Amino acid sequence: MLERGCTQVYTGNGKGKTTAALGLALRAVGRGLRVCVFQFIKGGGPYGEHLVADKLSPFFTIIQTGRPGWVNTRDISADQLIAQEALVRARELLTSGDFDLFICDEINGAVGFGLIDVEQVLELIRLKPEKVELVLTGRNAHERVIEAADLVTEMCEIKHYYKAGVPARTGIEM
Repeated sequence: MLERGCTQVYTGNGKGKTTAALGLALRAVGRGLRVCVFQFIKGGGPYGEHLVADKLSPFFTIIQTGRPGWVNTRDISADQLIAQEALVRARELLTSGDFDLFICDEINGAVGFGLIDVEQVLELIRLKPEKVELVLTGRNAHERVIEAADLVTEMCEIKHYYKAGVPARTGIEM
C-alpha cells in the first residue's frame, strides 16, 4: 500500500503514453502493489499487455472498454454510451480499495472526442482515495486536468517511423 497517492498525466502527440503507464504498472506489481489498467476507447485486441495480465494476476488487472476500431467521429452516440458506462465502472473500481495504482488509459482522448466531460475526469481525481496513485493517459489533456494533477509529462513527437510507412508492430505498438 502506498503512503500517499498522487495523480499523474501522460499526454502529448508522441508515442509512449500507454507504454509509460504500463512501465509504472510493472514496477508497482514488482513491489506487490495491486494495479488496474482501465482502458477507454480501446476495443479489439488482444494487445500485448492483455496477454501478460493473466500471468501477473491477481496483482495486475486490465479492463478493456470501447468498440473494435476507432471512435466513429461522424456519430459518437454509441461510443459515448460505452464511455459513460465505462466511467461508472471506473469510478467504482477506483474507490473500491482493491487497487493501489489505477490507470485510466486514453481517458484524455475520450474527453477530446466528447465521449465524457472534463468535469467527470475532475470528479475521478477528487474521488481518488488518499493512498491510490491515479494515472490518466491520452493526447490533448484538458488544461483543467493538467492543473489538477500532481505530475504531468508530455510526450513530444520528434520523429516517428509511421511516417516512413512502418505499420504498428506486434509486441511493440500492440
